[in-house]
Amino acid sequence: MMPADNTATPALLLSVVVPVFNEEGLIDTLVARCLAALSSITADFELICVDDGSRDRTLDQLLAWRQRDSRLKVLALSRNFGHQAAYTAGLHAARGQYVAMMDGDLQDPPELLPQMYEQLRHDQHDIAYGQRTDRAESWGRRLLIGAFHRIFRGFSRLKEVDNVGNFSMLNRRALNAFLSLQEKNRYLPGLRSFIGYRQVGVPYARQPRHDGTLPKMSHGRLLKLALDALFSFSDLPIKICLYSGLVGMLVFLAAGIYVVASKMLGVAPFGWSSLGLSIYFVGSIQLLFLGILGEYVFRIYRENQNRPLYFVQRYYDEQ
Repeated sequence: MMPADNTATPALLLSVVVPVFNEEGLIDTLVARCLAALSSITADFELICVDDGSRDRTLDQLLAWRQRDSRLKVLALSRNFGHQAAYTAGLHAARGQYVAMMDGDLQDPPELLPQMYEQLRHDQHDIAYGQRTDRAESWGRRLLIGAFHRIFRGFSRLKEVDNVGNFSMLNRRALNAFLSLQEKNRYLPGLRSFIGYRQVGVPYARQPRHDGTLPKMSHGRLLKLALDALFSFSDLPIKICLYSGLVGMLVFLAAGIYVVASKMLGVAPFGWSSLGLSIYFVGSIQLLFLGILGEYVFRIYRENQNRPLYFVQRYYDEQ
């Protein structure tokens, strides 16, 4: 069972999409805060929680909340397809004139949704996105994330990508454009910036997880997401190949001049250690090139496979 694609006929004023994965300790607080924030805007809303293949009691808790308030919709995927795919599934199901995206760990405060809505309701902007002024995370994690954002901002040529995440609200016009992008390797903040339209940042301090546990996005997943962003929106990997090759050429040009000069001056020629280092240097550059080209080939292969981003186990959306 697949949710309807409501890209043309919004039936509600506001939809909020929240992907969750193994969040049984947060569900009660998450849903209560979201319902309160949305009720302060309008009664004509839907809260779509996308269960991304949770293995704990997350789905049961969501269905229990749905029995109390039918404006909570639950989209259960057939397995864990990943954060970006879960967002995409929820956005396809959303029926609102305005549609928001928010992580399910409460690091993005739902109380900011009314402010985002105010930025859009008078047709001043098409997209309002949360811009992080601070983040309650370890210094090492902040350092790595900050380095990624600086690199991505410098090489992607996109605007509205500095210290931002998925937390945002789009009107239907912008969302239809957003959903028209069909690539499989998805970095949603980059795609949101790519479509253009009138965008505005809403500053906020990113909070720690409500239950005090570590973020669900491990360093490995963050690295994968960063690579998807760089390979999709930047020519940095290719430039690394180019500049490495140029550096290698300059190094060996200097080495060649030194060898000729040493022969002419009667200085002892290079030994086996120098020759070995030269071979290792060239070999490492070649392996780097092959790795970068392999990343591009894999992404091209994945796009050509054209597999669906997700499958829906069941969509609990009936009144």
